[in-house]
Amino acid sequence: MNWVEVITKTIDYIEANILEDFNINDLSKEVYVSSLYLQKGFSIMCGYSISEYIRNRRLSLAALDLINTDDKVIDIAIKYLYDSPDSFTKAFTRFHGSTPLAVRKDGATIKDFAPLRISIDLKGGYIMEFRIEEKESFKVVGLAKKFKYDNAYEEVPKLWQEFNMSGNKDICPMYGLNYDETMECDEFTYMICDNYKDGMDVPNGYVVKEIPKFTWAIFPCYGPSFKSMPELNEKIFKEWLPNSNEYEIAAGYNLEMYSDPTEYENGIMNEKYYTEVWIPVKKKEL
Repeated sequence: MNWVEVITKTIDYIEANILEDFNINDLSKEVYVSSLYLQKGFSIMCGYSISEYIRNRRLSLAALDLINTDDKVIDIAIKYLYDSPDSFTKAFTRFHGSTPLAVRKDGATIKDFAPLRISIDLKGGYIMEFRIEEKESFKVVGLAKKFKYDNAYEEVPKLWQEFNMSGNKDICPMYGLNYDETMECDEFTYMICDNYKDGMDVPNGYVVKEIPKFTWAIFPCYGPSFKSMPELNEKIFKEWLPNSNEYEIAAGYNLEMYSDPTEYENGIMNEKYYTEVWIPVKKKEL
């Protein structure tokens, strides 16, 4: 199954089960992709996190129920899986800008959030540099924290700030490691880390993590990391994965490699600053 098929099947499952209490694990099993990559790919390709898409769809449909039926607000809240009328009203008001009561009695405007439809826009060929490497398992050491997929883009930079402000000189931030080994929840672990050497002292609050043996697709990246890294991830999910006839994602790991910024004038802001994105892959079954 290619990446476009994965996203399309994910959307189809959501729409068919919009009134059911399913979770990310259910979606991952349905499309045979880890939670980490499913949520990362969905967000990059669609512009919404999976939970945000589901929430918006439910609130859009709930507004139509308010207009077109005589159902009580509490019944509509329960129908769209809210625990109470209060939580439903708060979410509804944030999304539509009006309360359920205002929509029903005063004819306040609502927002329509239509189902996504995936289409392919052919823009010609592209060149994307990568290499395939098989690496034995290795250990890293660093600062790790769990994040919800929904707010990761806002919260992960805060972990980098925490790391940079810690004043720790023993660990060089060579990697940014994402992993979701269980692939059964709505959160993942992000780790700022360096290679671990046997016998080295582990700073207080830091952990050691072993990365399994994988075949990796490694994508080089040049330029200020805050800009070039997101652009590279977008190309991987929008161009390389959908069009790769040979490889698919193998496990719930994603690794960012950062070169030493002291080797570049202006550090990570240098136009030639070098980074990499590593993705574990396997050959597609014919």
